[in-house]
Amino acid sequence: MKPLAFRMRPRTIEEVVGQDHLVGEGKIIHRMVTAKQLSSMILYGPPGIGKTSIASAIAGSTKYAFRTLNAVTSNKKDMEIVVAEAKMSGKVILLLDEVHRLDKGKQDFLLPFLENGMITLIGATTSNPYHAINPAIRSRCQIFELKPLTPEQIKETLLRALKDEERGLGKYQVEIEESALDHFAQASGGDVRSSLNALELAVLSTPRNDDGQIHIDRTIAEECLQKKSFSHDKDGDAHYDVLSAFQKSIRGSDANAALHYLARLIEAGDLPSISRRLLVIAYEDIGLASPQAGPRTLAAIQTAEKIGFPEARIPLASAVIELCLSPKSNSAISAIDAAIADVRAGKSGEVPNHLKDAHYQGAKEMGRGLDYQYPHDFESGWVKQQYLPNTIKNKRYYEPKKTGKFEQALSGIYEKIERGK
Repeated sequence: MKPLAFRMRPRTIEEVVGQDHLVGEGKIIHRMVTAKQLSSMILYGPPGIGKTSIASAIAGSTKYAFRTLNAVTSNKKDMEIVVAEAKMSGKVILLLDEVHRLDKGKQDFLLPFLENGMITLIGATTSNPYHAINPAIRSRCQIFELKPLTPEQIKETLLRALKDEERGLGKYQVEIEESALDHFAQASGGDVRSSLNALELAVLSTPRNDDGQIHIDRTIAEECLQKKSFSHDKDGDAHYDVLSAFQKSIRGSDANAALHYLARLIEAGDLPSISRRLLVIAYEDIGLASPQAGPRTLAAIQTAEKIGFPEARIPLASAVIELCLSPKSNSAISAIDAAIADVRAGKSGEVPNHLKDAHYQGAKEMGRGLDYQYPHDFESGWVKQQYLPNTIKNKRYYEPKKTGKFEQALSGIYEKIERGK
């Protein structure tokens, strides 16, 4: 018997749970199905959230032939069979799993049949198609991002499976506690396939009681679905989304949000990414507003690396809270990026002669370093002289922020020097 998640796949677009932004009435995929004007598409998102279900529902609603292949394990011969069927029937919907792994030979074979409409390709992938999919395929497909199902939507699917006597578990006398249902709905991290298959395991492995009923409580649910409520792919797009949210939360001084994203990274066991990002934040976002934040962050990271998880969470949390609540300044990164932009744009010019290296024989005859004034010879430690090339001699890259006492002090010195030029 096929798994419950397979049996409960929606037969029509109306049976799809979730993804209302795509399959809800009046939304784009619903419109395509209603008008039978399908275009090739790429569905991307985490595992178990309905990519295959939507493809089969589209086929069920349109009554077109539906075939499933895998871009890695299926060969060109498999694709030739699908094409032959499309030539006979006039239209085939091809669900191509792991479409981001499609090689050039298979791609070149499929493209003409996508162009003439004989095959409607529905590519499924967990990778961001803008990063991972060949432009030749991507340009011929509409791209739709699927979202993880909410616990309420997963619970709706579970209840439907418990009542369905034809495809689901309706023939079993199942009595399920609300807390068990909540665990199945919440502990899968939005993966409805895992929830359904765990529910089936619970039903099939639990003996009937004296009343002939199968009673599922929270303990049984936890035994049958031991997957963490959080799943994290270190190589996937979600990983970089979490890192981005982590930095932006610290930059925005939201300690609670930053600790949440830190917790997700800790659960993924990704100390190297946490360490690197915290050090970047200390200098990019805190910077000169609190220059000791950098060394203290480094000390916290070194401690975390030395003691390892789970204790490493303590110094990491301390560093995150300090960075969140420190004054912020991006003046250093803004200054160097502006300087780099000028260099790349060719705005550099010749180094002034008085700054050129004069520590070699013949330098004097070439006019190198003759008029250089040594600042330490002056009581103030500063002397007015030109340092930038003539072409950009009045250029100003550093613009101080006034968000921290240290940079406020630097700002006063800087402005005094600038006025003295």
